[in-house]
Amino acid sequence: MLEFPRWKNILVVVVLLFSLLYAAPNLFPQDPAVQITANRGHVVDAALKARIAAVLQKDKLPVKSIDIARDEMLVRLHDPDTQLKASDAIRNELGEDYTSALNLASTVPGWLKAIGGNPLLLGLDLRGGVHFLMQVDEDAVVDKRVNGYVDEIRSMIRKNAIRGADVVRTGSGQSSALTVKMASAADAGKFAAQIASEIPQIDLKPSPDGASLYGTLKPAELQALRDGAIEQNIGTLTNRINQLGVAEPLIQRQGADRIVVELPGVQDTAQAKKVLGATATLEYRGNVDGNAYDAERTGNIPPDAKLYHMREVGPDGKPIPVLLSKKVIVSGDQLESATSMTDQQSGTPAVAVSLNEIGAKRMEDFTTENVGKKMGVVYIERTPVTRMVDGKEVRTVKVTEDVINDATIQGVFGKRFQTTGLGSLKEASELALLLRAGSLAAPVDIVEQRVIGPSLGQDNIDAGKDAVIIGFLAVCALMMVYYRLFGVISVLALFFNLLLLTAVLSLIHATMTMPGIAGIVLTLGMAIDGNVLIIERIREELRNGNTPVASIKAGYDRAWAVILDSNVAKLIAGAALLTFGSGPIKGFAVVLLIGVLTSMFTSVTVSRAMATVVYGYGKKVQKVSVGGGF
Repeated sequence: MLEFPRWKNILVVVVLLFSLLYAAPNLFPQDPAVQITANRGHVVDAALKARIAAVLQKDKLPVKSIDIARDEMLVRLHDPDTQLKASDAIRNELGEDYTSALNLASTVPGWLKAIGGNPLLLGLDLRGGVHFLMQVDEDAVVDKRVNGYVDEIRSMIRKNAIRGADVVRTGSGQSSALTVKMASAADAGKFAAQIASEIPQIDLKPSPDGASLYGTLKPAELQALRDGAIEQNIGTLTNRINQLGVAEPLIQRQGADRIVVELPGVQDTAQAKKVLGATATLEYRGNVDGNAYDAERTGNIPPDAKLYHMREVGPDGKPIPVLLSKKVIVSGDQLESATSMTDQQSGTPAVAVSLNEIGAKRMEDFTTENVGKKMGVVYIERTPVTRMVDGKEVRTVKVTEDVINDATIQGVFGKRFQTTGLGSLKEASELALLLRAGSLAAPVDIVEQRVIGPSLGQDNIDAGKDAVIIGFLAVCALMMVYYRLFGVISVLALFFNLLLLTAVLSLIHATMTMPGIAGIVLTLGMAIDGNVLIIERIREELRNGNTPVASIKAGYDRAWAVILDSNVAKLIAGAALLTFGSGPIKGFAVVLLIGVLTSMFTSVTVSRAMATVVYGYGKKVQKVSVGGGF
């Protein structure tokens, strides 16, 4: 008698329900939308909603809805053409106060989202996405390195108590240099030897009178700085994209100083623009004695100071000026971690900061020597700005430097402390994200940005659908004609496999690309291959004179070893692709690995459960419909 354990039948039913539930979100279409988020100092509220509605109504652009959620606004539209027109109208109306970006809004019911039901994301080649070309400011990293060497040489002068010596930086960018002025040629010769020993990256040359040293970075050091900045920025951008949860991003170097970033199937393009396009960091600087108001009014700023402004405004309604030292105590480079929080004493938004060993030592040394004095915290942000000039897009970079905190040092601290003075919890969270993801070795500017709409990938989508449908129907027809009833069972198991694979990929938020579609087609072929092995084994048993029930049992039991061996080999190949591949290759490998596992389950367990329903549970089986004359 042909039977199947009850618990396995229950498992098949549960997996079927799971597949139906988590594959269902792919049946809901997405609405073209424009997503709007506020830049610092502005809010998303009902007044903005009315303003946007008036602009769209004026341009006669029909909308489905305008919704506000999580400090952002989503304008749903009827078609991609209206979406593009609405985006232009909104951008012209809001200017730099808000960030607007094209998006696709989900229509999946809320209850399905609540249990993790989401549709498959489509990659750049299918649904579109965002493409960034970013220019790395190599001059900034060279300036930063030379400034560091200037501080180091100045410390050597103090440590050796060399009278009449000083060091200054000259030039900028690739032509940055430093000049060490000494009291005599003899002192210059001795000090040059010490610098060459401790800082071999500098190429020193004496002045004509021998009393000064002129230093530049060696060519090898310049090249190392350029390459290091590119590599560190790629790593940092990767971390930031991981914070956004983007699947299968493409981040790679282009030429000498550019980075290409592609975000296929990205859900929150506005946040991606803000996180990638903005460079935010903190600098801690000591206060300099002097009247900041007089310095601002007269322009006479102490040589060792720089004039900044607080975010708060004074009695005159203008930002409060403050004089801070040019020398940075610690900056974002020394940050290990950053977490947004609320300060327990003041109740204001704050970021809990943890420094590395170098930064902790510098902060501890400074606070030890300056208890009772003030220290300022400078928030520096670079954001890309796009303006329309004579009908053309002109991209520039806006640099904002604000002092968010200027407080008296109450005691000695080093590795861990809090930074307060932020405007909102949202701003604290965004700053913590940028700092936690890593600071950029050099600023990056978005020099090219393209939002690739779904229409560009429609041909690929149609071709991918046709490939899956034609391949599936061809296999189904062949199986049903050649293997009769067992062919029908195999086809149902194959459909079950496609449903389960789609559900798993949707559940893990996979991004579907053309290589992924190729993986699905390959999975269907491998899945039906397992059923062919089983059916041929059943036919062989029938030829040997076994009873129909015994032949079915033997077919499944003896074919299992062959199916397992072949699929283990496929798993090894898929694991190798996943380990050593990148981008689309990894996407193909993920689909292949999951497809192998689902096909093993459906080919053996699901098809046997259906075969048992047809031929088992005490039925008198006289003949098995497997084609070939049986």
